[in-house]
Amino acid sequence: MLYAFGMKKRDNQYLDQLRDYYAENGVLPSFAGIASLVGLKATSAVSAMVGRLKEAGFLVSLPDRRLAPGPRFHERLEIVESVRAGMPEPMVDVGNDPVLIDRLLVEEPSRTVIVTIQGDSMVEAGLLDGDKIVVKRGVPSNVGDIVVAIVDGEFTVKYLAKDGQGFYLRPGNAAFEDIRPKEELRLFGRVTGCFRVY
Repeated sequence: MLYAFGMKKRDNQYLDQLRDYYAENGVLPSFAGIASLVGLKATSAVSAMVGRLKEAGFLVSLPDRRLAPGPRFHERLEIVESVRAGMPEPMVDVGNDPVLIDRLLVEEPSRTVIVTIQGDSMVEAGLLDGDKIVVKRGVPSNVGDIVVAIVDGEFTVKYLAKDGQGFYLRPGNAAFEDIRPKEELRLFGRVTGCFRVY
C-alpha cells in the first residue's frame, strides 16, 4: 500500500471508510461523525488525521468549514499488468501510481455527458445494450470516430462515415444498415469512453 507523505499507516483505512461513507451518503460526516465512523475517541486524534488527509490532497475544507472530497479522494490503485481473460495467471502486483477514473474518462467536465446505450447496433465496437458512454459535446469529429448524432430529429450512436454522397452513419454491427439522413444530420458529440456496471 502506498502512503502519501506525512500519512500514518491507519490513515488509508480511515480514508477507505470515508470513501464508503461518501459513496453511500453523498457527503462527508462531521468531525463527531468521523470519530464514530473510524473508532477514534479523541477530537484531537480526528483533527490530526483529517489534517494529514487534507495535506495529502484527499480532503478539503469548504468555506463553511464542512469537509469535502479533495482532488485525490477518488483515486484508485491500478494493477500493474493487464489481466488475461483466458487461463489463470500468477497474482499480479498493485502499482504505486493511483488512477483517477474521472480523469481517464472526462477531459472537459463542462462539455461531458453520460449516455446509456440502447440496442445492439454497436456491439462490434464493444458497446453493449445498457453500457454508459462518455460523450464530449460540441467537439470536432473525424471520419471513423464513434459519435452521438441527431438524424432527422432522432438520437443515435454510430461511426461517422463519408463517401461521395456526403456524411452518413455506419453501425458497428453487420446486421444493421447504414443511416443516411433524409433531411438533417447533426453531431451532438464524440464518444470518448465507455463503462458498464454489472
